[in-house]
Amino acid sequence: QVQLVESGGGLVQAGGSLRLSCAASGRTFSTYAMGWFRQAPGKEREFVSAISRSDGSTYYAGFVKGRFTISRDNAKNTVYLQMNSLKPEDTAVYYCARRRFDSGTYQSSAEYDYWGQGTQVTVSS
Repeated sequence: QVQLVESGGGLVQAGGSLRLSCAASGRTFSTYAMGWFRQAPGKEREFVSAISRSDGSTYYAGFVKGRFTISRDNAKNTVYLQMNSLKPEDTAVYYCARRRFDSGTYQSSAEYDYWGQGTQVTVSS
């Protein structure tokens, strides 16, 4: 059983920064791509970013390009999401997830099998 634990969320003013962390249990972390999703109240969960398992390729939703950076430290079994220039519309619960399949767009939640409990990010205007 894989456990994913997010941390680093909080309340920040618009224009500020946060760094989310997701610590994974198990010995196979480096063999899986990882992703971040978010869900705002009353909205569906949406893709934010992903990082491949091998060459470190990164993928971003259009609305975060240039502001967010995903990275991973396989020695620490941790994936990060650095969020800069935060906007009130970034307010949501942020989830990390392990990508189960090697094929796909990285953007569908159906490609991911294990999910963390989420961490709240609130951006005030």
